[in-house]
Amino acid sequence: MLKNFLKFFFCLFFITHTYSQTILIKNGTIYDGENNDPFVGNILIEDEFISRVSSNSIQGDFVIDATGMIITPGLIATDTDIGIVEIGALSVTRDDSSELYKIGFSIFDAFNPNSTLIPWNRSNGITSAITLPQNTSSPIGGLGSFFVLDGNLEISGKKDMVMIGEVGGDYNASRSETFAIIDDLLIFAKSIDQKDLNSNKDITEIIGESSIAESMGLHPRDVKALYELVNGNIPIIIKANRASDILKLIKIKNNYGLNLVIIGAQEAHLVSDAISENQIPLIINPINNIPNSFDELASNIEMAKRLEEAGVEFTFNVSRSHNFHLIRQGAGVAVANGMSYSVAMKSITSNPAKFFDIEKRGILKAGNYADIIIWDADPLEPSSMPEVVFVNGENIDLTNRSTRLRDRYTKEPSKPATYRN
Repeated sequence: MLKNFLKFFFCLFFITHTYSQTILIKNGTIYDGENNDPFVGNILIEDEFISRVSSNSIQGDFVIDATGMIITPGLIATDTDIGIVEIGALSVTRDDSSELYKIGFSIFDAFNPNSTLIPWNRSNGITSAITLPQNTSSPIGGLGSFFVLDGNLEISGKKDMVMIGEVGGDYNASRSETFAIIDDLLIFAKSIDQKDLNSNKDITEIIGESSIAESMGLHPRDVKALYELVNGNIPIIIKANRASDILKLIKIKNNYGLNLVIIGAQEAHLVSDAISENQIPLIINPINNIPNSFDELASNIEMAKRLEEAGVEFTFNVSRSHNFHLIRQGAGVAVANGMSYSVAMKSITSNPAKFFDIEKRGILKAGNYADIIIWDADPLEPSSMPEVVFVNGENIDLTNRSTRLRDRYTKEPSKPATYRN
């Protein structure tokens, strides 16, 4: 055992200092994000990509023996403020809201690849994330982006790839007015022709001709975003919990051809057949078991199990700020309450990639980016941790602020003994 341990970290030393050689991870138990059953196999990494996944023998320049360890795709978090909020209570560290723009507000250019949230979540298995702004004063509006959490100043991601919205008790407006505004905005969006977007002057003219656009004070940036929503098939994540609100959103999806994802959805199991029939993905927190509002009276710890049985596809989010890696804990809780392990693994790997058209991630297969986690034990157990994290084929240093603090007060002899015991 000790021999394998030393060999493991000997390999890591060379991997960290090697950029043009192939890396072989062998004999690991692989959950590839695609198949239901795990298998013992080997993964060959070449540059940024996976070049081969097989149960058969593979040769590589440097070898990691993952015998007895679990290998998964890098986890994808779909509901985060990573890179745009550092400390929620300090406005100077927040770039998640706008006083001017509504529907077209984008957070992409504010993303900070040096955020302390990145190494913390990455060292717990999150290799990429969708970062979302706060809801704007419009019930639909605000654009989120996808980011690869490699920490490089040259940001890798997908800009403005999702819009957000909200209805129900958490949104500070009449529910009836909220649905009416959404309907009017989408009618306006459907009326826009591509030629109307030739210049900001042309857009300003169509704003003046629309009572809803003018009364809401929309800007050309907002109108362009609305057009993309109904014509570009970008997903829209709308927060709703009440079952009746979910049914109304299904009608809106079908009336306007939206690529709808519902987040929250604490009463989704009451209307799971309708959700499944209309192929609407969900983002849920499976740990929620006590209603936080009158919109969540049917919250149930077995919701994930019931949704799986109804054929609904979903991924997970968490309510705790900063610790977005707890999606795997939520997946574990869902499994403990009846959900299948294989679907739980897909819910935090391949499902997010599928829902949001994130190419070449979420599944361990040849041609995909080498976002790979080697775990010391079951990744759905909170006490398990990654031993190795690859992002785009690069072995990532797992040092973060927490490990530095630990080492500072436990290993430095200059500190008082009370800090080191």
